[in-house]
Amino acid sequence: MAEPPVEYIKSITRQYAKLGYKPYAWVYNTDAPPWQPLRKPLAQCRVALIASGGIYRHGQTAFHSKDDTSLRLIPTDVRTEDLRTSHFAYDQTDARKDPNVVFPIDTLRGLVREGFIGGLTEHAFTFMGGIYSSRRVREDVAPAITERLKAERADLALLVPV
Repeated sequence: MAEPPVEYIKSITRQYAKLGYKPYAWVYNTDAPPWQPLRKPLAQCRVALIASGGIYRHGQTAFHSKDDTSLRLIPTDVRTEDLRTSHFAYDQTDARKDPNVVFPIDTLRGLVREGFIGGLTEHAFTFMGGIYSSRRVREDVAPAITERLKAERADLALLVPV
């Protein structure tokens, strides 16, 4: 039997209240996103993984606080057992047992082996979601990720929110 869909905004609102944080100020965009059709078959595309679950690689600095806007570049050939998580706004128990629940790198590598996708960018990009300042996301985080996507010639990105 299929699971019911997660009511994400209600769930996060309850989670923040449980943690004692002020209510999350959701950003509602009124502009249509600049989506672009794929220019080649998926089996020929380089896919970038972008995740907000606070994943970092052993040896990198953990994420610090709820307004940490830093970015981690994770080599896509990283050993799964070298992945760690640091995040203030979700229960990390399952992610610490299997980082793929918030950072599906093994699934993507399997899709490359099967020929479903053409390949992965050299790095995946991670940050800690739950950043209160939408201005800092818009002016700092998003442009930094965009530049990396261009540098690594990504054809498309898989966004994995937490």
